[in-house]
Amino acid sequence: MSLSSPDDAEVSQTSPLVSPEEESDLPFPHLPGEPEPKPGLDGKPVRWFDANRLEPYTRITPFQEKHDTSVEFFYKPVTLSVLGVALAVLSYIATTQDVLEEGRDKRRVGAYAAIAGFLLFGIIQFRDGPFIRPHPVFWRLVLGVNLLYELALVFLLFQDLDSARAMMVYIDPNLGRPLPEKSYAENCDFTFTNIWNAVDIFCLAHALGWFGKALILRDYWFCWILSIAFEFAEYSLQHQLANFAECWWDHWILDVLVCNWLGICLGMKTCQYFEVKQYTWRGFRQTRGIRGKAKRVVSQFSPADWTTFKWEGTANFTHYVTVVLLLAVFLAAELNPFYLKTLLWMEPEHPFVIARLAGVFLCALPAVRELYQYVGDPRRAVRMGQHVWLLIATVGTEFLAITKWSQGQFPDPLPKTVKYAWALGATLLVLYPTIVFGVPSIRRYLRRQSRKTKPKAQ
Repeated sequence: MSLSSPDDAEVSQTSPLVSPEEESDLPFPHLPGEPEPKPGLDGKPVRWFDANRLEPYTRITPFQEKHDTSVEFFYKPVTLSVLGVALAVLSYIATTQDVLEEGRDKRRVGAYAAIAGFLLFGIIQFRDGPFIRPHPVFWRLVLGVNLLYELALVFLLFQDLDSARAMMVYIDPNLGRPLPEKSYAENCDFTFTNIWNAVDIFCLAHALGWFGKALILRDYWFCWILSIAFEFAEYSLQHQLANFAECWWDHWILDVLVCNWLGICLGMKTCQYFEVKQYTWRGFRQTRGIRGKAKRVVSQFSPADWTTFKWEGTANFTHYVTVVLLLAVFLAAELNPFYLKTLLWMEPEHPFVIARLAGVFLCALPAVRELYQYVGDPRRAVRMGQHVWLLIATVGTEFLAITKWSQGQFPDPLPKTVKYAWALGATLLVLYPTIVFGVPSIRRYLRRQSRKTKPKAQ
């Protein structure tokens, strides 16, 4: 009895049976009369960097769940629905007497409505950043708040100091009063009593601040360099700001070795935990048990993945310039609130000051991540991210406003020792890349020129 069928007539008795998977690996048959195909593109080998990165097939998506499909509603585009609801709410508030009574001042409510409308547009239409947890809408909202703050700074930049102080009264009637100057260098005897009396709520603020900076920078050396540089900046500017005048043990023991070290250590331990953590994302419905579902809800507020930063400031000139500029931006972002609260007469514990610090922290998280990818992977990040661009613009606008408003406010001249110290620091910052990167580049250039001229001489 034969097991062969008429369809198998073309298969010889000696040919092996080939499965569909194995058949796909066989060479493509060359038909007679057709030119033999050449390898590569028109006979030229295709290199990996020749691929068009704009084509969809070159965009590699990581093998991970972008969002929880069990709550698909929160990730569907609902732009028209949100627009309809927003217009309905706006018409009800603006045209009825239930919320706005006749004769009442409506300027404040109108300003709040304009801000809400702008933020609503931002969370719907802004581009997504590098973070997707807890939801991309949250980081669009952060970007929108940053943009609003930048626009407010641009408006205040065109006002004089007295007008800016008067405008602060419209926001908070308790503002607009001069603040007493406070110095922390009155009793600098190195005793336990003095050190204990210097411990206050600002020590906790120091530790929390450096915990946040460690989460942003993710590098021990960078955090320590920034910590020491800030203390030197306090020494340099204490002739302008009285609260920068501190005892030596307050600078180096209480601030650097206790508060800053504690915050940096806890922050880097948190970074190490996220670095080695196993990221396995499951949907809410796929998670079993109440405890498992509760953990899944909490994990929604943790990172979806983690990128370890290796700044390598001495690797090449580009990395060196990036690290120096990032250090300068961070120092400016640290010093700006001290000047702003002094010039605009705000207490350190005022909600505006605290909101500014918290806002800069939230903005810096995606901004530094975008900057790291822009510098470290320029082939994929063809342009600077929106978060880092706007944050640099915000810090720069703050600096411009402080420079304008400080004229005539700080009559004491810059001490000579501070001038010499800044000149020495600037010289070292320029001298290091010149020796490490500039001199070897010049030598390589001269060698290439000498090799080109030798054949001509022969």
